[in-house]
Amino acid sequence: MIEIVSALGDGVWQALQPINLALAFIGVVVGLFVGAMPGLGSVNGVAILLPFTFVIQKYTGTATSPMIFLAAIYYGAMYGGAISSITLGIPGASTAVATTFDGRPLALKGKADQALVAAAVASFVGGTVANLLFTGFAPALASVALDFGNPEIFALMLLAFATFVGLGGDDIPKTIFSICIGLVLATVGFDIISGEPRLQFGDPLDLFPATAGLIDTTGFSHGIRFLVLAIGVYGIGEMMWTINSSRGKITMTETTITYDRIRLALIEYRKKAWKGTIIGSALGFFVGILPAAGATPGSLMSYGVAKMTSRNPENYGKGELDGVAAPEAANNSASTGAMLPMMTLGIPGSPTTAVLLAGMVIWGLQPGPRLFVDQPDFVWPLIGSFYVSNLIALLVNLAFIPIFLWMLRMPFTILAPLIFVLSVVGTFAAYQNLFDVWLMVLFGLGAFLLRILDYPLAPAVLAIVLGPIAEPKLRQSLLLSDGDPSIFFTRPIAGPITVIAIILILLPLFKIIWTKVKSTRAETPAQ
Repeated sequence: MIEIVSALGDGVWQALQPINLALAFIGVVVGLFVGAMPGLGSVNGVAILLPFTFVIQKYTGTATSPMIFLAAIYYGAMYGGAISSITLGIPGASTAVATTFDGRPLALKGKADQALVAAAVASFVGGTVANLLFTGFAPALASVALDFGNPEIFALMLLAFATFVGLGGDDIPKTIFSICIGLVLATVGFDIISGEPRLQFGDPLDLFPATAGLIDTTGFSHGIRFLVLAIGVYGIGEMMWTINSSRGKITMTETTITYDRIRLALIEYRKKAWKGTIIGSALGFFVGILPAAGATPGSLMSYGVAKMTSRNPENYGKGELDGVAAPEAANNSASTGAMLPMMTLGIPGSPTTAVLLAGMVIWGLQPGPRLFVDQPDFVWPLIGSFYVSNLIALLVNLAFIPIFLWMLRMPFTILAPLIFVLSVVGTFAAYQNLFDVWLMVLFGLGAFLLRILDYPLAPAVLAIVLGPIAEPKLRQSLLLSDGDPSIFFTRPIAGPITVIAIILILLPLFKIIWTKVKSTRAETPAQ
């Protein structure tokens, strides 16, 4: 342990060298605005700026400085995703979708400062907890991640669905229907195992011949991209819902902000958001270290667990501060967790770490179990930069809150077209495909209709995120066991997780039955 502390101290000192500190600051600021721009996110930011790191490497003569720059972009983007989620209701990236659930309602109540402060502080705490776990237990945690096979990952996905069964409130049938919609959308594309096309409806030009040359003729062959759904549901759909619910009398919330209000928001965070921060920090890191999971499932699961364990779950979705803290702590914790299998096993834990892995290979480094032994001069300054970048991101976020809130001062007659344009530009920038733009608008209309009918949207969003992960794991597990479902109960890790998930799924049913039994007893006259 003394050796680890000494090595970490040397790493932090290297990260604080002027060139590395400057690169960390620039990376955080760039990542912040990349993350806040709908349709971009950490993957795009890191990929776009990867070529620039060759200039940094040539100037510094080391692979550590460019990696610090890219890692800082990653950190900044995790923070930045919350900005547009809270202020505009458009998730800057898929990792910030869960932040929209309560962040946007808080902004509409004139409490955007509280939401932004909670997001910044929870992100910092989640990142710090993950850094400590990363530093002290990297080899052990990497071996735990290796023990998760297909049955274990499916059991974890089932547990995530179980935590979201109650997300739609007491109307369980509508919640289940919403989950089913998401699962159906998640199957669009090609069957991962057999390769057969599913729900593609042929060439889109057969349906819309007038759009020849305007849309991608591959149609649904690439499936339903999650960012397209997220921007449509929480950008276009939220804009239409606001216009409809206001009935032409849209009034902007009070957005005057001072640093004294930020101080009061910090006090409010300490009172109301500590529990969600703890849940997100722990659960996010654990999900982040699992290959192919990443920060998005971690943030959604943390939100569900925070609501399930809350004393006032009915407040979630209406502006609960814990509902902002949990997913924000989780996505930052998961982003650090995703670095662990990349560095110790050479297995990227998320799309962004896959790009970072490519950069390490280009720079002549070999990720894997011997990286900590063979390249300590690279590893420990990089880990030290995690702590430094995390602190920089917190300070930059708190300092920029007045700037972020400036957009809320605009009249909604200007803000609504801006949201629409950002949604369209963000979707097109992400995939350069007009078909996805039209699909995004269609999802917005569908989300608006579902909200009018009082159907919860969050379970559908969870389903389309976890569906592509859960389905192949389920089928591969059943192939492994020759179709015997007991494989999910007999394995030492998958078994307990599956049992807990089933109990959580059945709890709302037991609650309904118990309520009816109590009401029947109360109505029965005493003999």
